[in-house]
Amino acid sequence: MAKVILLAHTPNPEYTVAAAAKLCYSSSTITNLTDNLTDEKAALFVEMLSEIGHESPIEHASFTFGIEGVSRSLLAQITRHRMASFSVKSQRYVREGSFEYVTPPEIASEPEALKIYEEIMAEDQKRYDALTEILKAKHKKAFMSEGKDEKVAERLAEKKAIEDARFVLPNACETQMVMTMNARSLHNFFKVRCCKRAQWEIRDVANQMLALVSRVAPNLFKNAGPSCLCGKCPEGKMSCGKPDEVREFYKELKQNG
Repeated sequence: MAKVILLAHTPNPEYTVAAAAKLCYSSSTITNLTDNLTDEKAALFVEMLSEIGHESPIEHASFTFGIEGVSRSLLAQITRHRMASFSVKSQRYVREGSFEYVTPPEIASEPEALKIYEEIMAEDQKRYDALTEILKAKHKKAFMSEGKDEKVAERLAEKKAIEDARFVLPNACETQMVMTMNARSLHNFFKVRCCKRAQWEIRDVANQMLALVSRVAPNLFKNAGPSCLCGKCPEGKMSCGKPDEVREFYKELKQNG
């Protein structure tokens, strides 16, 4: 299962956001911007921004997450959120020796399906290893013919081999990443990925992220979550039809993490 931790964030994020907002709405200068700006006043500024829909000041708060135990399939989805920074475990530089993989709950709940799935993963590993060894032998021979030391040739050959062998690895293959988003981008991310119609794996990650940021900036993420938290569901006929249930879930998530 996915595990998300909050690695770092803007110190006192709500205070930082409030300072930026204060510059927009008062005669304060940069030098006295934070004068008399208490935590209570900062919370009021953040609440005001939410009420009037002024989102640009919240971009000044950023949050960095460590995410592990997720699939390459999730990676393809999460990197569609362009206002973010990603560092991802490389299959080009890191050999997948006995690779870990993610099993969808629906497959895990059916013994027959799980058996087939695990057989496929084992076969993928076998084929990946075989391809790596064949290509590695080829490249090592070429490097040594160029006069390279055997140990150097071995290292270079493996790197070059796994560049191509990785093509047989499945979407289920486990990966890890560090991701940074500002608060405005996170609001958009939660609106889309916390929805009950979102794919199960990225929804789980989004929920863990929301719980973490709500602890350090509760006012900033008070209304964060799927669209139906604070209004009408935009999914139309595709709506889950359970807004009250969804709202109660996110109320508890933010209170209890």
